[in-house]
Parts: sequence; C-alpha cells; structure tokens
Amino acid sequence: MEIKAAAKFVRISPRKARLVMGQVRGKKAEEALNELAFAPQRGAGIVKKLIHSAVANAQENAGVDVDSLYIAKIYADEGPTLKRWRPRAQGRATRIRKRTSHLTVVLDEK
Repeated sequence: MEIKAAAKFVRISPRKARLVMGQVRGKKAEEALNELAFAPQRGAGIVKKLIHSAVANAQENAGVDVDSLYIAKIYADEGPTLKRWRPRAQGRATRIRKRTSHLTVVLDEK
C-alpha cells in the first residue's frame, strides 16, 4: 500500500532538493530521517519534514507498521518561478529567478 505526502510551492530550487533526495532514495524511512537530521544542506530539513509527514499519514490513515516503511519514490518537480529584477551597470537590469518546487514522497511497505 502506497502512502503519499507532498509539499507544494516550497522556496528551494528543484535541483538543490534533488541533491538531498538522492541520498535517501530507496532507504528505510527511519534510516532516512536519521541521515537527514545531520545533513548540512538547507533542503535536508525540508525533505525530513516531508518524510515525517508521510510516516504520520501512514500511521494515522492506513494503520501501517511504521518500521516496515521505505521510500519507494521521492522526487522534486518545478513549481512557479518568482521573477525579480536587479539593477546592473549603465541602466540595465538583470532578471533574478527565485525558483520553487513541488516535493513528493511515496512510502511503501517491505
């Protein structure tokens, strides 16, 4: 039985989120949470919170044994980009793209 959790419009670029997600893909949920607790990346806290939410969903809605859960799928899709402008030399302007992500994790039982 698949259990899902999603975080949308998160203010981190999908590329940075994917770096952290690659570290925990396929691991047991408990092991992934422990690993993310000590990861230095900013995305680690966001992904940890998302996995924790999925585990809570499994416990509350599906009544699944939490110890048997592993990360079946975890991915970051691109959300809308906030566009800002920065002044540059000689009256020009440069676009700054503040990227957002839609993060999804799917847990399954082993």
